[in-house]
Amino acid sequence: MALIPFDKPYKTTEELIDLLESRGMSIADRKSAALYLKRIGYYRLSGYWYPFRVTTLGAKSGKRIAADTFKSGTEFRHAVKLYIFDKYLRLLFLDAIESIEVSLRVEIVQLLGPRNPLAHLDPTELHGNFANKISRWTHKTEYADWKEQLIKVIERSKEDFVQHFKDKYNTGLPIWIAIELWEFGMLSKFLNGMQVSDQDAIMQIYKVPRRELLLSWIRGINYVRNLCAHHCRLWNRSMVDQPKPPRPGECEALNHLAQDSFSQGRLYSVAAPIQFLLKAIDPASKWKEHLKSHFATFPSAPGIAQRDTGFPDGWENMSLWK
Repeated sequence: MALIPFDKPYKTTEELIDLLESRGMSIADRKSAALYLKRIGYYRLSGYWYPFRVTTLGAKSGKRIAADTFKSGTEFRHAVKLYIFDKYLRLLFLDAIESIEVSLRVEIVQLLGPRNPLAHLDPTELHGNFANKISRWTHKTEYADWKEQLIKVIERSKEDFVQHFKDKYNTGLPIWIAIELWEFGMLSKFLNGMQVSDQDAIMQIYKVPRRELLLSWIRGINYVRNLCAHHCRLWNRSMVDQPKPPRPGECEALNHLAQDSFSQGRLYSVAAPIQFLLKAIDPASKWKEHLKSHFATFPSAPGIAQRDTGFPDGWENMSLWK
């Protein structure tokens, strides 16, 4: 398909409000709407009024296509309330993910550190595919790519403990120091590149029934962490890096997820593993209570529902969340 030049002119805030009203959105307080548009931005807010747009069935594709016009009863405040709900939802997820990230760092260090302080720099300590298999696309191993990232984060670091170590020693940072500099994505890739026996050991710590589940869950959690860190829409997100669901009967607390294909592709597919891991990491965690309280504030508006998040009806009363 041939590309066409972009020729849409810039619109002022007042013009944008006029445009929304012309498309069927009710705006009771234009002054307040202008303040929100200036503070949040039209484009960012548009993701939150997207569910309120009229949809039609495409003649050729057979898929639902969103029109520019809004469904009857759509109000500007509906999009704002949904945006605010999503903002605090991201903060809740970041809080839980931090606990998992810190715990995972500790468990990896306690497992590898006694065996080899420089295990992360020794390919023989890692899975052969990760350390030795050369990609036909990059012509490098996954480990080589990961190590390049490691060098960069160490070079960028302004931490006093890193400088102190460099001033005193002529070796690489031991794993218990280096791991504090890893981004979550690096942590996820390293876990995926560990020896099977080491992955199994960590799997057992978190009481996960299969190591493939743990590896997939951590990748999915990293995906959600990146969404939250970049202030992206979260509440009804389809998971690009979809975590593997448990098999039916494999894990009682997650059996409801194993049987719900819609939940498996939405935010709940990450929320449930987060709660499962938190139960092992910190049984006294109040995250589930905070999440329940927040979902009680889900905005009431035509065209949206809590189920769009993938959270099943009655999830708060299921054994996983007790």
